[in-house]
Amino acid sequence: MKFSPLLLATVGLAQSFYSPTDSYAPGSVDCPSNSTQIVRKGEGLSSQEREWVQNRHEQTRPELLNYLKRVGFKSVDPDQFLGQDTNITIGLSFSGGGYRAMLAGAGQFAALDARTPNATEPGHVGGLVQAATYLVGLSGGNWMVGSVVINNFTTIPDLQHSSDVWDLEHSMINPGGINIFKTGSYWDDINDDVNDKQHAGYNTSFTDIWGRGLSYQFFNASNTARLTWSEIQNYDHFKNHSMPYPIVVADGRAPGTRIISGNSTIFELAPFEVGSWDPNVYSFAKTEWLGTNMTNGRPNGTCVHGFDNAGFIVGTSSSLFNQFILQLNSTGVTGVVYDLAHSILKRLDKDSDDIAIYSPNPFKGMSYLGNSSIAQTEYLDLVDGGEDGQNVPYYPLLQPERAVDVVISYDNSADTDFNWPNGTSAVQTYRRQFENQANGTIFPYVPDVNTFINENLTSRPAFFGCDVQNMTSLDKNGYTDVNSSAALPPLIVYIANYPWTFFSNTSTMSKLSYNKKEVAGMIENGYSTSTQFNGTVDPDWPVCLGCALLKREATRRNQSLGSDCDKCFSKYCWNGKTDDDAEKALKFAPAIYANGPNVSSNASIGQASSTSKPKKNGAEGVVPGMAAIAIGFAALFM
Repeated sequence: MKFSPLLLATVGLAQSFYSPTDSYAPGSVDCPSNSTQIVRKGEGLSSQEREWVQNRHEQTRPELLNYLKRVGFKSVDPDQFLGQDTNITIGLSFSGGGYRAMLAGAGQFAALDARTPNATEPGHVGGLVQAATYLVGLSGGNWMVGSVVINNFTTIPDLQHSSDVWDLEHSMINPGGINIFKTGSYWDDINDDVNDKQHAGYNTSFTDIWGRGLSYQFFNASNTARLTWSEIQNYDHFKNHSMPYPIVVADGRAPGTRIISGNSTIFELAPFEVGSWDPNVYSFAKTEWLGTNMTNGRPNGTCVHGFDNAGFIVGTSSSLFNQFILQLNSTGVTGVVYDLAHSILKRLDKDSDDIAIYSPNPFKGMSYLGNSSIAQTEYLDLVDGGEDGQNVPYYPLLQPERAVDVVISYDNSADTDFNWPNGTSAVQTYRRQFENQANGTIFPYVPDVNTFINENLTSRPAFFGCDVQNMTSLDKNGYTDVNSSAALPPLIVYIANYPWTFFSNTSTMSKLSYNKKEVAGMIENGYSTSTQFNGTVDPDWPVCLGCALLKREATRRNQSLGSDCDKCFSKYCWNGKTDDDAEKALKFAPAIYANGPNVSSNASIGQASSTSKPKKNGAEGVVPGMAAIAIGFAALFM
């Protein structure tokens, strides 16, 4: 392993952001100054992020140049096109979907990472992690992102073969397997950690327990209880700008409600700041000072470190518990088991224990927010970032302040009856731009979910928004005007989970353990998803991806990228054709590509066979799977 055993080797004499209590409980520290503004209005990027990105671009430019030369990009001369000062801002986005999304996303990420063995061979796409500026994860996708980042920006092969993390042989509810003493000690430790936070005067919820469990699975540190998200600032790879800037996405839940709508508030949690671009918040707080009592964004006298526990942040983005309540009636579970699960989940919901509680609310009382409900509440309720239907975290990368040129997005959702994606996430993000909450962001035209499947847009990569001039009707602020100084909205590269080498359509809620063969199969399939079966389906794919990366800069210059890229855009850009035949789409059951056409994917691991009654959206095993965890965790609250 290449992990730092204590995750301390990178810190040196830098300011520490660990919890000062050396435990899961946040603790008091000296404030920088009572006049220090911890919360700011969302007008532009923070000075910290802006400076960090400028330094990151000094590394991404040569890395992108290396990629283009390696794959044989000849449409334009890469050296002349990029020159010494052209920055292409690339964002990587990984969807939610439990362990399916984590493991599929791991393979997809590994394929983009030049550190992965063979990733820079012909037909492969390694080097784009090194060329990317932003890395965004949501729910299960963020389990992968968090695992890589918190373990000092390690590699996927190191995580996969580690004896310390990613041990998925047994579920989180019973990590010791037949060793009941190991499992008992594990639960005692989690209980003690959460009690420490409670006794320190902080509200706790199901997510605190959930986050501690995730920490044991994903983070290699001697004391994960004190490990914080803001501590990433002290890691060598972050300080040296040799990794993308990581962002976690979560949804705000309105007080007294449970169902999350498409008009919810989208929060982003990053090493420097936590906040939202949405108009009802439009504020950001410094991550390290979460948990501090403030008046109008300034500390009241005593400051806090340690609230932004890394497991708690990762757990926040995957707080699915209120979904158990919504889906329990559709599981087919009856009798005593149903009554038990329903009773416990309802009690948690009634007590607001089914969400992540951020208290005190850093945005309370901000004068410029007026009567916004967020500004009136004592605490923030945050939940799984995909509960508003936007399971692919596009939103942070659509902000014109970040000037992202292209988003390479991976959709590992379970939208269909057999747990394959159908573009729902992209459709929901497209629709959201017409809500006030979108605050002027632009997402390109996409088709309906049936067209996504029927036109094979989930069976191969697809580009959306290739011609920015076709997006002018979506534009309220001049962001599609190539003559404007405003950033153009990004081109979207959409890549969906597909069975290239393995049936990767496992359930979100019932598939909670994976043996080593299954882990390897999921990761290998994800790798093939990024490369289109290692370049065998389309040898030009690495070049075509390069065309997508340069498209926005070429548009700004009114410059052609040449005939090779024209062919690529003809092949991968959505041409506006639709086929909304729902009955046809319902029959989507792809075979494993590597095995030929005679294998049905509806018989995958933990999945109904093609002759079985189909289950909805990966929720078939809520009680045996996630609800078992809910029942076990809930016992700590009873």
